[in-house]
Amino acid sequence: MKKAAHGIALITGGSRGIGAAIARALAQDGFDIWLNYRTDTEAAARVAEAVRAAGRRCRLTPFDVTDAQAMEACLTPLLEDHAPHVLVNNAGFTKDVLMAWMTPSEWKSVLSVSLDGFFLVTKAVLTAMLRKRRGRIINIVSTSGETGMPGQVNYSAAKAGLIGATKALAAEVAKRNVLVNAVSPGFIQTDMTAKLPEERILPTIPMGRFGLPEEVAAVVSFLCSKRAAYITGQVIGVNGGVHM
Repeated sequence: MKKAAHGIALITGGSRGIGAAIARALAQDGFDIWLNYRTDTEAAARVAEAVRAAGRRCRLTPFDVTDAQAMEACLTPLLEDHAPHVLVNNAGFTKDVLMAWMTPSEWKSVLSVSLDGFFLVTKAVLTAMLRKRRGRIINIVSTSGETGMPGQVNYSAAKAGLIGATKALAAEVAKRNVLVNAVSPGFIQTDMTAKLPEERILPTIPMGRFGLPEEVAAVVSFLCSKRAAYITGQVIGVNGGVHM
C-alpha cells in the first residue's frame, strides 16, 4: 500500500452517517484514516473496510470524546510517531426536549460531546500541527446553532458554542498555517433525522428535500484540499437553503 498522499485524517464520531461519509470521501482523496467511535464496533468495521477498499489504511480509535483519560490512552501512543494533517470534529448527538422539562443531564451531556469533545481532541493534536506548520481542523456544527431550534436548546447551544470556538481558534493559529473552519449541515438523511416528520419539514426547505451525508462530506473534502488554502474561520452551510 502506497504512503498516503495527504497524510492522516482523524475523524471523531466516524462510524455512521456524516462521519462515515467523511471517512470514505477523505480516503478517496488519499488520506489514511484514524476512525474514532464510541460503541458501534460493527459499523466502524464496515467503514474501515470501505476505507481499505479505497486503497488507504484505517486505524480504529475507540474512545468517548468526553473521557480525557480514554482519549489520551488511545491517541498519545499514536501521536508520538504521527501527526494528523486533518482533524474532523464530528462527534455529537441530540436529546430533544423543551427546556421547561430538560434535565441537567440532558443539558450537560449534549454540550459535553460537542464542546468538551472538541476541546480534548483538538488540544491533543494541535501542538503537532503547530509544530509542523500545517493542519486543517473542520468542526461539524448545525443549522440549529445558527438559527436556534425549538426543543433543541441544548443542541443549539452546543453547536453555537462550537461555531464561536471555530472562529476564535482560527484567529489564534492562522499564522502557523493551521486552518479552522466549520461545516453546518441542515436536515441530512441520517439516524438523527430518521424519525422527523418529513411532511412538516420539507415545505420549510427551499430545495424540497433532505440532504445526503455525501453532500456534507464533499464540502469537508474541499476544505481539506489545496484549493481551500486561503479559507479559515468560516461557517459553510449545507442546508438546501433552509438558512441563508
